[in-house]
Amino acid sequence: MEAIKYSKTGEEIGKITLPKHLFDTEVNKAVLHEVITLFMQNQRLGTACVKGRSDVHGSTRKLYRQKGTGRARAGSKKSPIRVGGGVAFGPRPKDWHVTIPKKKKRIALKSALSSKKDHIAVIEDLMMEKPSVKTAKDILNATKITFQRCLFVMSDNESNLVRSLRNIKNVSSIRAEDLNAHAILHASDMIITEKALEKMVEVFK
Repeated sequence: MEAIKYSKTGEEIGKITLPKHLFDTEVNKAVLHEVITLFMQNQRLGTACVKGRSDVHGSTRKLYRQKGTGRARAGSKKSPIRVGGGVAFGPRPKDWHVTIPKKKKRIALKSALSSKKDHIAVIEDLMMEKPSVKTAKDILNATKITFQRCLFVMSDNESNLVRSLRNIKNVSSIRAEDLNAHAILHASDMIITEKALEKMVEVFK
């Protein structure tokens, strides 16, 4: 399998062969769906919380006597049926995190990469002396890649490059070792640096 290779200035300079074990495997939709679902679940903070009747400030005194008034058998003003009372069966803090097996994450990652194999490009390593959104835009425009959402994969968190890319609309960046199926599927196209490609082969072999 081959992908287009671009120079540091965004000009097409040829083709590059991509590792078959990463970019040309069978797409396992079942595992992919499971891993993405669990990944999204793990993003939940679980901090939603409401006050129950034991948390509401106020007296626990019975509002009026049990019998003889003709009215309902009311308890304290903290009862859930009264305005200002506690909430019955409301959300409480909860840990939603679920451990995803490493083998499944690798299968999902390879499936996601394989599903995007026609929308992957490789670019020479970019070293920016200072952040420049204009320079980053010019490079992306020179590649003539028409993308809705572009994921730029780099070998390391190069601060100048990250700062240059993060202010460009619909462009995000990620380190090669942090790559995951959700980030890949969320993007319409991927641009991978040469060092990042080597890092992917090393980490996800």
